[in-house]
Order: sequence, then structure tokens, then C-alpha cells
Amino acid sequence: MIIVLKPQASRADAENILARIAEAGLEPLHMPGSERVVLGALGDERVLAGLNLESDPMVESLKPILAPYKLVSREMHAHDTIVRIGNMAIGGSAFQVIAGPCAVETRDQLRNTALAVKAHGASAIRAGAYKPRTSPYGFAGHGPAGLRILREVGDELGMPVVTEVMDTADLDLVVEHADALQIGARNMQNFSLLRAVGKAGKPVVLKRGMSAKIEELLLAAEYLLAAGNDQVVLVERGIRTFETAMRNTLDLNAIPYIKQKTHLPVVVDPSHGTGIRDLVIPMALAAAACGADGILVEVHENPAVALSDGAQSLYPDQFKALMDALAPVVHAVGRTL
Repeated sequence: MIIVLKPQASRADAENILARIAEAGLEPLHMPGSERVVLGALGDERVLAGLNLESDPMVESLKPILAPYKLVSREMHAHDTIVRIGNMAIGGSAFQVIAGPCAVETRDQLRNTALAVKAHGASAIRAGAYKPRTSPYGFAGHGPAGLRILREVGDELGMPVVTEVMDTADLDLVVEHADALQIGARNMQNFSLLRAVGKAGKPVVLKRGMSAKIEELLLAAEYLLAAGNDQVVLVERGIRTFETAMRNTLDLNAIPYIKQKTHLPVVVDPSHGTGIRDLVIPMALAAAACGADGILVEVHENPAVALSDGAQSLYPDQFKALMDALAPVVHAVGRTL
């Protein structure tokens, strides 16, 4: 429920109502604005109705939050959230590019790739130390050793690092080494992991599940915000459809729709969204044109020998071509690169 107070309501009036909400076992929210103070109450609406807040002399109106995702919804939070990952801000006027290999293979491989993407304008490094693989025989990452390499390269180049956490057992170690925690498509509805990551105090990059509806993605984000973390970036990374020409179908319809429904920033992963190297650049341009806040793209110093996802990884010179092509599109939609 959204509770709008009258203009003359004082801070003490707001605190009194918040205390009544908390005493009833509901979660109180305080959202002061420039013209009105807005309060929120999350929980059983029947309990809220018993407080009879509409009769309080300082309450102007009550409005139910219709969306099942309360904290994520624009009904509760009208202004865009800016998510800060190291020295990078996602959700503002800048279109952000996070780039790097699918996995940390060797220190030289990661460093060489990171040097290339930094030279051409990437703001952060992405790479996996833990990799979810469909086959149990695929390269699943170096784990703690990969995390150490990722942190060392990030510190050397002055770039924040984004990496996936797959299990609550690894969470503390990943938190120690990463600037942002990625929750992959296969774990989007791993609710125990969502709760734990939400409490970890680091920005979160949440990928849409390959068969997930938009509402399910937003409800997964709600778990993170309900755990106390509003620094969440949503990622459209393609969904599984009847089409088999590409690895996935990149659902760019979702970008403007999601941005209508939530205040959280949204980035696009054209690498997983297509699975085909030659399609990454055109789909990245389309992502910028349709309102995405950035892209998450796979780049490898030599994709031909990559241990995972080589077919969708750009060569460094292709990444440069991508950044060159992005600039006029990003500027045309009123953003900076």
C-alpha cells in the first residue's frame, strides 16, 4: 500500500504512522519527496486495513500497489535507480559496456582480453570463475583460483569486475573478490541463493531465465530488494523458443516493457541472446536503440581456442568495431558512451 501524506504533515506525523505500521507486523517504507511525503506498507493488506489509516488527519490518500512485485515496481519508486558497480553507474545517462571472456582460463588470457576491452571503451570486466555447464564434462571454471586472477586483473587495470555466484556455499568468497555478483539464468529462481545474495551487500546482476516470463524476472528481483538490496541490474539474455537457428531468441520487446514496470536498470546480453558471433554487433545496436542501459558482451583474445562459448565471443577487433558502431546510436537516443 502507498500512503500519501498531506503537505502539512510533519516528520513526527510520518514517524508515528510508520511506527503503527511496524507494530502491526508490516514492513514500513519512508519515501520523502519534494512536494509530498509518501509512505509504504508491505504485508498482509487485511492487517493494513485494520489500521484505518484513511481516517488519520495527516493522510491524504491510500493507493494499493497492484503489481505482485512491490519494491521493484514503479508504483512504489517512480524514479530510475542508479546502480553503482565500482566507479561505474548503470541506469543514468551513460550507456555502459561490460565485456570480457565467458570464463577465466589463464591470467594472461584474462589480462590480454581485459586490456583490449578497456582500450576500446568497456567500463567493467565480466568473466566466470564458476561456470554452470549443461554437460558435466565441460570446463566449469577454476573456482577460487579464477576469482583471485579476476581480482588481480581488475585491480591492475582499475576496472570493476562482475562474476557469477552459483551456490550459497561460495558466496562469501565471491563477495570478497567481486564488485558485483551475477545470478545466472539457471539460478534466477534459486530462491535461497536470491535471499543470500540480497543480504550480501554487493550490487547484483540478475539474468532472466531462459524460459522465464517477465513477471517472474521481476519477482526474482523482488527477492533481492526484499532482502535489503536495491542495487540490482536486470539482464535480458534471450529466451528459449521454437526457433533453432540461434541459440536463443533475444527478446528486445522486453526492454521498453520492463522499463515501464520497474525503476531498476536493464542491460542486454547479445552474446547469449544469439549464440552467434556475427549477430552480436547488430543486436547490441538494437539494444541501445530500444532503451537498454548497457550491454554485457563476451570477448576473448582468441575465441577459436576458448574453453567455453567461443562461437559467440567477439575477437578484440570486432569489439572495437562494436564500440565504433555503438557511438552514433547511443548519441541518437540521447545518451553517452
